[in-house]
Amino acid sequence: MTDEELKALVAGLAAAQDRTDEQLAKTDAQLARTDARLNKLAEMYSDDGPSLREVAKEFFYNSLEADPMLGGVRFDYICSIGTRSHAGISDYFDLLLVNGREVFVMEVKHKAHENDLERLLGEKAPNFRHLFPEHAGRRQRLALATFHIHDDLKKSALARGVTVLQRRGDVIETFAA
Repeated sequence: MTDEELKALVAGLAAAQDRTDEQLAKTDAQLARTDARLNKLAEMYSDDGPSLREVAKEFFYNSLEADPMLGGVRFDYICSIGTRSHAGISDYFDLLLVNGREVFVMEVKHKAHENDLERLLGEKAPNFRHLFPEHAGRRQRLALATFHIHDDLKKSALARGVTVLQRRGDVIETFAA
């Protein structure tokens, strides 16, 4: 390779590098615009606000606090529990309604699914007995409170002894088991 050919090759490489640098700068600018759009969308749809389940839980809690009656039975108090753990068992409980004779263990969902009913019956009910020995003398009842439930699931819950609470406008509609 001659000096002239080498100089032409180096000049060509330098020009190609300049074009590559220009393209990278354009790509960086486009990425910055995309990042800004994604950040704006993340702000709009962030988890900072309440989840649909939290909204449903607040609705049922407030409604039952104002009128602690379920299935024709008056309750002394309602409480929002959260997680309880003991002896290797841990579970999350949404709401409890308690009086001297009964305790309602209430699972709250925005939209109820079959697996919610199965988990309430198969896991939460037995776990409640272990995690809340202070309620051992009370009849344990189960409830599924939801803004939306399919008719088949409602029928299945009722047939299995689970009370269903469903939102109807601004009030609760109760179907006793």
